[in-house]
Amino acid sequence: MGATRRSGRRPTRRLILWTLVSVLTVAVVAVAAVVVALRLDKSDELPPGIPERPAAISYSPEIAPVVGNAPTPTAAGVRRAIAASVRNPALGQLSGQVSDSLTGQILWSDDASTPRTPASNDKILTASAALLALPHDKRLTTTVAEGADGQIIIRGAGDPTLSAQPAGTETFYTDPARISDLVDQIRRSGVPVRSVAVDTSAFPGPSMDRTWDRRDIAGGDIAPIDSLMVDGARLEPLDEYSPRTDEPALAAGRALATALGVDTAVTEERTPAGARQIASVESAPLVTRVNDMMRFSDNVLAETLSVELSIARGGPATLAGGVDAIQQTLRTAGVDLTGVTMRDASGISYANKVPAGVLDKLMAGVSGPSQPKLRPMLDGLPIAGGTGTLADRFDPKTNPGAGWVRAKTGTLTGVSSLTGIVQTIDGRVLSFALMSGGTSPADARTALDAVAGELRECGCR
Repeated sequence: MGATRRSGRRPTRRLILWTLVSVLTVAVVAVAAVVVALRLDKSDELPPGIPERPAAISYSPEIAPVVGNAPTPTAAGVRRAIAASVRNPALGQLSGQVSDSLTGQILWSDDASTPRTPASNDKILTASAALLALPHDKRLTTTVAEGADGQIIIRGAGDPTLSAQPAGTETFYTDPARISDLVDQIRRSGVPVRSVAVDTSAFPGPSMDRTWDRRDIAGGDIAPIDSLMVDGARLEPLDEYSPRTDEPALAAGRALATALGVDTAVTEERTPAGARQIASVESAPLVTRVNDMMRFSDNVLAETLSVELSIARGGPATLAGGVDAIQQTLRTAGVDLTGVTMRDASGISYANKVPAGVLDKLMAGVSGPSQPKLRPMLDGLPIAGGTGTLADRFDPKTNPGAGWVRAKTGTLTGVSSLTGIVQTIDGRVLSFALMSGGTSPADARTALDAVAGELRECGCR
């Protein structure tokens, strides 16, 4: 059976509307202040007894930091808070762990050392390794070289966020490089283009792990991992769940050829030694790509990030090399990977096994003082009831965790996981990892969300 991953949605129209309403409210307040000022300016003098005009209203948005002296949660407090919710039959076989992010103290644990299929919570290991080992501002460069007889060759460097969307239009990924920029540079070079070829030699393959189901390509969950791709290999570039192409590099070459008005067949070629480079574009920084991967649980992006990590460490540019690089990086950083088996970097494979305790410890490092290099991952964690794969979860009418929980989701058939952080009503940040198996994800997700919501409500003292 193909893997099932339908654990989230892109930001909803409702969310966008709420954002606009907030912005417009601020704008209305500002306009009202201006109108009052104009009316007062037109009067010659204020009548006796009328107070001076108050200062104009100002608006200064800011992020309020978590206070350092919030009451310390206790293990007994956590147990009381979640005792009922963790017994929900919808959770099936549950394992999990909850910790105090500030101190790293484990406050609750249930079967947390048993290796379980993590689904997309596997991406927490991938993101952690990338942020620990790679420069956060690292970019990938896609190039175009001049070949013979009017041929140009586009060479990928492992950036699946390269977009074929026209300049100035929406893209799925954040601030990606664009084919349109390559086209502008090619035209400025003066090279007459008669044909387009693609060079995928940066990733020698294989492009699919043997535990993956090729039906998941049409299902939209994965694509063959080539070094050259556009829009994550989606057939519908803005649709998160779009079917993917089974020939990403050739599809990218065709996108370039179409943009240039070239109608000859796209072929695969190696860039000749010494060929003149006539165009290049750079990806968004590493941090941006990691956060896109986490926010939308993007499997293609996860796999390419792992290969990027392997290359940076001097390893092979392969999927297996990426998995090895993730584990070596985490072990070097002192992460205990006892019980961890990684088959891929995205979590598609049922052969992946990770204990809940490992996930919780990593999340405590993300949100606490022990691993400052991991802190940017917080920006990519979906917000409960608001963004990414949590946009349609944590109903604010019924779950107090809405807006307060940030977490990575994970869903396969019969597997549901949720790892993240929550700020309690006392202002303390807790990390958690919850892994459920053996029940329908549609039921398990709501039950997992309820546990996280209880952590929000408790002072846990």
